[in-house]
Amino acid sequence: MSATHHILLVDDDQMLRDALAEQLALYDEFKVSTASNATASLKAVQAERIDLVVMDVGLPDMDGREAVKLMRKNGFKGPVVMLTGQGSDADTVLGLEAGANDYVVKPFKFAVLLARIRAHLRQYEASEDAIFQVGPYTFHPGSKLLVSAKGSKTKLTEKETAILRFLYRAGRKPIARETLLQEVWGYNSQVTTHTLETHIYRLRQKIEPDPANARLLVTDAGGYRLNP
Repeated sequence: MSATHHILLVDDDQMLRDALAEQLALYDEFKVSTASNATASLKAVQAERIDLVVMDVGLPDMDGREAVKLMRKNGFKGPVVMLTGQGSDADTVLGLEAGANDYVVKPFKFAVLLARIRAHLRQYEASEDAIFQVGPYTFHPGSKLLVSAKGSKTKLTEKETAILRFLYRAGRKPIARETLLQEVWGYNSQVTTHTLETHIYRLRQKIEPDPANARLLVTDAGGYRLNP
């Protein structure tokens, strides 16, 4: 995963919270925020884009599972990994029914939590609920929309959405024209690089303030890349 993912850690154990935040911050793929209680976590997911929440069950102001229910009710779609000191099947079922995606029992190895986080982010990015930050826009591939910071919406075509999604997943790595053709159109011998260039041109008309001087979707190394 090449893009930066915003992780929210919610735990009232400051030593554990700080240790996890410090370890996750060692990886360039993560931006980390923390909260010590459910109330602060609910405010955080409403205030900014959070990609994944690591939520402790035993919080001082509310059961973590109730907090997850409220997050889901308020529209949060990202993955939630619950942390708990209770590893019974009943506890796991309660957490999953509340809207969590996974359960990790304390004590745990950091490598295990890291693997779970990465796995759920990969699954989420492949889902219709995924939301990405592309430059100044929030990209909603499931609904083929780009939403500006001011809330204005730009409708994308299916191919434009597929191009943007594939380039996003590549991070800052340039993607060859032939690769994009294969990924977006498949093995269709009737489709040429001219078709791709036409779609890139139309996409730039929608997302670039100055399409003739592209800054977000740039030409590079015989292909294209996003420059978020």
